[in-house]
Amino acid sequence: MVKNIVNSKLPDVILSVCSVLAEAGGQAWLVGGCVRDLLLGIVPKDWDIEVFGLEEKKLESVLKALGHCEHVGKQFGVRKLWLDKLEIDIALPRKEIKTGQGHQGFDVQCDPHLAPEQATLRRDFTINAMMYDPLKKTLLDFHHGQQDLQHRKLKHVSSAFVEDPLRPLRAMQFAARFALALDKDTALLCEKLLVEAKTLPASRIWDEWLKWAKAEQPSFGLKALQDMGWDSLYPQLKALQSCPQDAFWHPEGDVWIHTCLVVDEARKLCSLRSLSEKDSITLVFAALCHDLGKPDVTFTNEEGKICSPNHGKAGVKSSLDFLHAISAPKGLVKKVKPLVCEHVAHFSGEPTTRAVKRLAKRLLPSNIKLWEILTEADSNGRHPAPPSRPALVWLNLAEGLGITLCEEPAIITGKLLLEWGMKASPAMGEMLRLAYEAQVEGEFANKTSAYKWFCEVNHCKF
Repeated sequence: MVKNIVNSKLPDVILSVCSVLAEAGGQAWLVGGCVRDLLLGIVPKDWDIEVFGLEEKKLESVLKALGHCEHVGKQFGVRKLWLDKLEIDIALPRKEIKTGQGHQGFDVQCDPHLAPEQATLRRDFTINAMMYDPLKKTLLDFHHGQQDLQHRKLKHVSSAFVEDPLRPLRAMQFAARFALALDKDTALLCEKLLVEAKTLPASRIWDEWLKWAKAEQPSFGLKALQDMGWDSLYPQLKALQSCPQDAFWHPEGDVWIHTCLVVDEARKLCSLRSLSEKDSITLVFAALCHDLGKPDVTFTNEEGKICSPNHGKAGVKSSLDFLHAISAPKGLVKKVKPLVCEHVAHFSGEPTTRAVKRLAKRLLPSNIKLWEILTEADSNGRHPAPPSRPALVWLNLAEGLGITLCEEPAIITGKLLLEWGMKASPAMGEMLRLAYEAQVEGEFANKTSAYKWFCEVNHCKF
């Protein structure tokens, strides 16, 4: 719900900085995302102030008198002020002239005397183009951003939108974060920017996808991606939109619809299960990738039923290709891969100690706890089917065995093998591998029985 901005909710230091700038002859406006967030009743993480009426040298001297200040964005006239544990970005109004392709192909001209309305024309979306003067309690909204927030619409500000190819990905993550539907005209402008998508730096692509994964309703971002045609950059996702599913198991529709439901369910479960931010991001990307194998293996059998055998394993390559395309970190990729591969492992039957131990090993470097939450998100993403936790019995057994977050600790270690007289060599590595497999199979359960096993195998093989 869009609210009025209440100054009592603003940090005192923000009001103080604005007052000092006003005393120096300038006018300080809160701009960008912090105004949007304040209207939504969200405490802003980032504070941006645009100062009108002060020349650059005067602004710099005022800020340095306030506290530690650095000129961090010289091209854009941005200074960062650290004050009272807050990090505040302070800039002069500016014009931006497109000079070449890409996200950074601009000539920037700072102008402290630029009219506020003209200054807003360089903003991307109307919800980010509002300005608020906390001293006079004045809101400037030249492009109806407050109305668009109220109606949950994501619209561009001006035709200058097409000058920055990063904006479609920003549209994706904003849609996801604030449950916004992409305006049709804005979607058309985004589609025109497809030709420049290849100019985007890998780090910026990942930044936007990371923000998407942290959003409360990531399905809105996927819908925006589809509406603007940028799903064509990710053929692994595009293929889901034409992949059917058996209506008995998936009454919700095709794999794309299912995936959109699952990512939202995964995000809900992140909060319900109190996951860390790192695990939450892993879970959401695993949810996005979990059925990427279905388009490659789906067929209709002789009975007319739609089948997707071994789609977990089949989805590993597609997941790796997609995650590479968005420049996901290697650590995340390593955790998502086994979750995708094993997300239907619970359908193999009732769990046994042996099966759970084997699964824990296959899931590394992820874990059974995260895997069980993924299976729950997968099951819940079948509306109107009732919610369920189909792999809970597996999790309960794993917890009883003490292997929820990691594989079972090895009883036989390299140090132990040296104590038992084995010399360091490639043969020791092979022995450790065989020993762990035997332990998982239940051939020994403690150091005493492990030594007996070792003596028997060592006599035969080494």
